[in-house]
Amino acid sequence: MRVVIAEDSALIREGLNGLLRAAGHEIVAAVENGDDLLHAVRDNDPDITIVDVRMPPTHTDEGIQAARALRLIDPTEPILVLSQIVSGRAAADLLTTGGGGIGYLLKDRVGDVDEFLTALDTIAAGGQVIDSQVIHKLLLHRSRLDDLTPREIEVLALMAEGKTNTAIAQTLVVTDAAVAKHVNRIFAKLRLDADDTSHKRVRAVLTYLQQS
Repeated sequence: MRVVIAEDSALIREGLNGLLRAAGHEIVAAVENGDDLLHAVRDNDPDITIVDVRMPPTHTDEGIQAARALRLIDPTEPILVLSQIVSGRAAADLLTTGGGGIGYLLKDRVGDVDEFLTALDTIAAGGQVIDSQVIHKLLLHRSRLDDLTPREIEVLALMAEGKTNTAIAQTLVVTDAAVAKHVNRIFAKLRLDADDTSHKRVRAVLTYLQQS
């Protein structure tokens, strides 16, 4: 894959560069601020972009705002936010801009290189990979989703992490059929169209995140 890295820490930037090159990926640009990120994506058309939240000049949310700008230009632009923090509302704004091809992982919770590389592949292919701590923070406040049961909320949070029905069943120690029933009830309660088979999971998660 062709990758753009936006990370102001030289140590982490070079570490990602070496890791991804060793895995056979091409680093087409490695930048340290939001403005350079926008130019790098425009000029190189990467398969995926890895972005930190805090970058110069203020080290607040420049990275995620640049990522959101990219998604407003192209809602299908695959982006992985890789950060040390959960940036509440800014994260929700990004995750609800566009469709799939989005991820938010916390640096200190990525414990396995293969897991990280798999997450990249999933996002580049249009999927979602979101850390459970990010999901927890974003889903603390609900409104139109109050009809969901605690188990359905749990299932939806696991869906947002990119888990399949089988993986959810293994996590919750229930059958695949039980998970399928929960998922179908979630779709019904969120009033997703019956014929919207290809994007139901993405729409369900995005609808959920918009309430945070």
